[in-house]
Amino acid sequence: MSKNLVIIPTFNEKENIENMIRKVSSLSVSFDLLIIDDGSPDGTAQIVKKLQNEFTKNLFLVERKGKLGLGTAYIHGFKYALKNNYDFIFEMDCDFSHDPNDLIKLLDACQNKGYDLAIGSRYVGSLVNVINWPMKRLLLSYFASNYVEFITGMPIKDATAGFKCYKREVLETLKLNDIRFVGYGFQIEMKFNAWKYGFKIIEIPIIFRDRTEGDSKMSKGIIAEAIWGIIKLKIYSFFEGYKREKQNYL
Repeated sequence: MSKNLVIIPTFNEKENIENMIRKVSSLSVSFDLLIIDDGSPDGTAQIVKKLQNEFTKNLFLVERKGKLGLGTAYIHGFKYALKNNYDFIFEMDCDFSHDPNDLIKLLDACQNKGYDLAIGSRYVGSLVNVINWPMKRLLLSYFASNYVEFITGMPIKDATAGFKCYKREVLETLKLNDIRFVGYGFQIEMKFNAWKYGFKIIEIPIIFRDRTEGDSKMSKGIIAEAIWGIIKLKIYSFFEGYKREKQNYL
């Protein structure tokens, strides 16, 4: 049986965290959860600690001091997953914009269909599968992904997607300590590197629903990083050999 880890970064998610933990834990496939909380003042971490008394085998918590960024949270989680011998590692938001039921589809793509990275995509196919987003934000996200595809040449329609499944081998190969971006640019950089290393990637259509509880973490700084950083990412790639070698993160 494979070992599966869902990494969920949190900051002020008290309205969602318990329901998310219960939903993932109730799925027909077994998933462990690693919650990485950046010092939420609303008590998110305290809720997780209480639930650890109930979910004693599959719920883990890392508490960090202050908002250190989405990218650094996932890097921490990836290294945790490699150290603890997980086979498939997932990224997922806490706010139910990602449907936990879709974890099974992402796992199936990597476990049974030969893919190394499965992306839950809002924009693959003929439809835009986003619910309850303001038109301005939808257009920003959609055209940002088109911009990334144009600049990088990466054949991925939803470049900023944060719902993913990695095979262990991908994270063992990527140079996690050299990842430059911390916001939504992080999601692009990880996909770009996986593509450049020649890993097999699939986009799986999902329905993305805007959060109904809690506040969005989007900011102008995050957007700017994603837009301007792509050009730098492309330039840096000319000097990288992309030779597959197992990195030592243990």
